[in-house]
Amino acid sequence: MEGKKNKDPLAVFSKLFHVYHAKLHRYAFTILKDNDTAEDIVQTVFINLWERMDHLQLEDAIGSYLYKSTYNRCLNHIRNDKTREQRTYDAAGRMHQAVNNAEDRVRTTELSGRIQTVLENLPPQCRLIFVKSRMENKRYATIAMEMGISVKTVETQMGKALKIFRDKLKNYL
Repeated sequence: MEGKKNKDPLAVFSKLFHVYHAKLHRYAFTILKDNDTAEDIVQTVFINLWERMDHLQLEDAIGSYLYKSTYNRCLNHIRNDKTREQRTYDAAGRMHQAVNNAEDRVRTTELSGRIQTVLENLPPQCRLIFVKSRMENKRYATIAMEMGISVKTVETQMGKALKIFRDKLKNYL
């Protein structure tokens, strides 16, 4: 035991690296199916080993330790990768919704502008009756009484206004 403690840590590490690197890489690759990620994980395992060389008992279970470390890091990578994918998916969903909301606002703004243009181009009496009916929520009888016209005239003018709106806004409806 005394002899093992006095061994050069760099020589021990170098020997372990040469014995286990390729094996651990193949093992990580079978789990991850990604050569570069497997290589990164094995490198991380060996960096971790180097940092802990003073604290580890290297006699018997070093192979098990390296395989277990590689396995755990592979699982952590898979879990983190799934978390990243979920975050990306969630962000894409929020982005899609934001784009849809923006498109809806643009369409609504555009439609409001078109409605305002059609309203401004209605004949004066027709426009006044439409505004009183649709924007002020007044009944035809109330409008007729306020304007001193018959309910039939209000109905006719509203029909005319609605027909103009349908014709001018048919591409938006």
